[in-house]
Amino acid sequence: MIQLSAIRHLGHGLQRPECVLTHASGHVFAADWQGDGGVAVIAPDGTVHRVTARGVAEPLRPNGIALEADGSFLIAHLGDAGGGVFRLFADGRVEPVATEIDGRPLPPTNFVLLDRAGRLWITISTRTLPRHDAARPDVADGYVILVPPDGPPRIVADDLGYTNECIVSQDGRSLFVNETFAKRLSRFEITGDAALGPRETVTTFGAGTFPDGLAPDVDGALWITSIVSNRVIRVAPDGSVETIVEDCDAAAMAQTEAMFQRGALDTARLNLRLGSVLANVSSLAFGGEDLRTAYLGCLKGEAIATFQMPVAGVPPIHWNADLGPLAEAGVLGSPT
Repeated sequence: MIQLSAIRHLGHGLQRPECVLTHASGHVFAADWQGDGGVAVIAPDGTVHRVTARGVAEPLRPNGIALEADGSFLIAHLGDAGGGVFRLFADGRVEPVATEIDGRPLPPTNFVLLDRAGRLWITISTRTLPRHDAARPDVADGYVILVPPDGPPRIVADDLGYTNECIVSQDGRSLFVNETFAKRLSRFEITGDAALGPRETVTTFGAGTFPDGLAPDVDGALWITSIVSNRVIRVAPDGSVETIVEDCDAAAMAQTEAMFQRGALDTARLNLRLGSVLANVSSLAFGGEDLRTAYLGCLKGEAIATFQMPVAGVPPIHWNADLGPLAEAGVLGSPT
């Protein structure tokens, strides 16, 4: 296991940096709830700049984010009562991308993924409101939406146990999905431009593991972050599981697990910070020149934790995205 003493932090003053993205330039991007919400831009020297939404009727509450080829961002909006996916331009302009399906507004939205075919994969953790009432082993009302480049959004997977981050495999044949409160990593065969096969279980997780973030490495393994327990886990291609990092109080974690099993896990408990170094880690991105540095998003911290990985990650689709519009807008320059 990696020792907690080896972990460093990048950035400062971040507000709920749940999702983190990396770029070939060395810049790191994180969801940010400051003001009307947007994206924190963390320069290689650790200074923080921001792309902040402007002209919005209510603040954006970014959960998952995606960087597009032209330097704009897709935002999964985790509103109190509603959600959707919005585009945030470098100058702060916002436009809707997907806000309803079958004529119904989208609930609070967890994650958005842009794949190499130009499709959007959107995860809705639950239809339950408030959403943390679904933090139970007996609730499975989450789903996945697919938005093809030239067609309407459609639900392609349903009845999931709190749908969280997802990724498309390198060969484009599979969608992997974390189901946080079903405590499992699932796989769906991509059977067409807008269709999935039935759900298959890759692996299930034991006490104290609630899978959230998801990233692939070059050896075909999947790396997963567990909220609450501050675990970073490697799932090998054969489904075997290895814990690489852990930072939680064992007694407090056991109490949290017991609450979950009896259906009593609530927002207050989920918001506890149980680690001494990590702050409820929620996502992972490989970065650095050799893609061997881990960057961890988190729910409760104000900076991004980093450490050296034993293997390189797969370059994300946005690795070489054009940051020119961000530079022109001044968010790669002086901190704000």
